[in-house]
Amino acid sequence: MLSAGETTLMLNTAYDGKQRPEFPDPKRIAVHHDTCLYFGCPDVDAAYEYLKEKGLVLGPPEVAHYGMKQLYVHDPDGYNLCFQWPV
Repeated sequence: MLSAGETTLMLNTAYDGKQRPEFPDPKRIAVHHDTCLYFGCPDVDAAYEYLKEKGLVLGPPEVAHYGMKQLYVHDPDGYNLCFQWPV
């Protein structure tokens, strides 16, 4: 659960606890890569450092041609998450 002010966003996986299979079902996640959730993140560099400290292997933030500093991450179900903020 993510909350800010009066807004709450629940992100949930397809499986609970020990129900998660050892390997993802290729048919189920085949189209997840084309879905991205974007989050406003005032300090993209701090988010990058935090996620690296937690053991995620990811590339550094980049500035898109339209002026947004962006950090892309793949969640365990194959969805893209982007933490971004104007430069």
